Amino acid sequence: MDMLATDQSPSEISDKIKEILFTKSAEKIDAAKPDAATSLFGQEVETEVETETEIDQEGESNGD
Repeated sequence: MDMLATDQSPSEISDKIKEILFTKSAEKIDAAKPDAATSLFGQEVETEVETETEIDQEGESNGD
């Protein structure tokens, strides 16, 4: 609403709306993953995701 009030360009407003919706949907998907894994595989599944920063730090420590 602030963007509409300050006369931001329509493309900026659209991009911001898409960003907010993507963030909300990603949060819901992440929250649903454990339940989906349990129903598919019948047990708790541990998932480990390395971030780009963690990968970069590993490469620096290994001399890559």
